[in-house]
Amino acid sequence: WKCRAHQDSIVKIKRRLKELTCRKTPGKVREKIEKINQVTRGWINYYALGSMKTAMTAIDAHLRTRLRVIIWKRWKVPKKRQWGLQKLGIGKDLARLTSYCGDRYQWVVTKTCVVRAISEEVLAKAGLISCLEYYNKRHALKLC
Repeated sequence: WKCRAHQDSIVKIKRRLKELTCRKTPGKVREKIEKINQVTRGWINYYALGSMKTAMTAIDAHLRTRLRVIIWKRWKVPKKRQWGLQKLGIGKDLARLTSYCGDRYQWVVTKTCVVRAISEEVLAKAGLISCLEYYNKRHALKLC
């Protein structure tokens, strides 16, 4: 037997993060990241005693994908997307190919090119905390 967060609690935090990462709501990405950090820190601090490494890994990956979608949609036109990818270190040809992929945001941002450009490090530089890393720190402190 292990102490865990109830499945309904995990569903509720996913729903809350989905509301916060809605791509049509206005506001700067950094402001959204600050709000996401507040919610995730509070939730993880509350459930830190529980064993939920798998859930944190899934939430972390899904959250990064949703933030990539927000950034991709903010770039709006293919020329701006190409410029953004090139600015983040992707070659001109690959950036052009990716930027003209179409409007299926979720599909496009899971491509290797966009994942490499808007990586964990880039999102961390923007202020996003990793749910898994924060959980591991808090979980270790609670067990001592």
